[in-house]
Amino acid sequence: MVSLKSSHIYLNNELVKTVFGNIHYAYAVYNSNQKQLLITPVSSQWFVKMYESPAQFLLKDRNLKGDKTLAIREILIDNDLDTSDRNLEFELVEKTSLLKIIL
Repeated sequence: MVSLKSSHIYLNNELVKTVFGNIHYAYAVYNSNQKQLLITPVSSQWFVKMYESPAQFLLKDRNLKGDKTLAIREILIDNDLDTSDRNLEFELVEKTSLLKIIL
């Protein structure tokens, strides 16, 4: 499950394990054409080549289960996006460890 709370993307522990494993940093880019936030581990070198200077974020621990958050306030403000707390639709591309989150 993925949700937005207080300008943070909340990722449940199973999604964190699948996408990030033991990596504690993520790259993120907002694609305004598709209204999607793209998130991938910093180990994804292809992402840096495809998207010029993606923002780097720390995956913060939320609880003992392993849920994590990314503080994306600057992305929300820069793109004039809805900041209300809500569950978010997402797609996981396991082959490339890419999360596509609809904002």
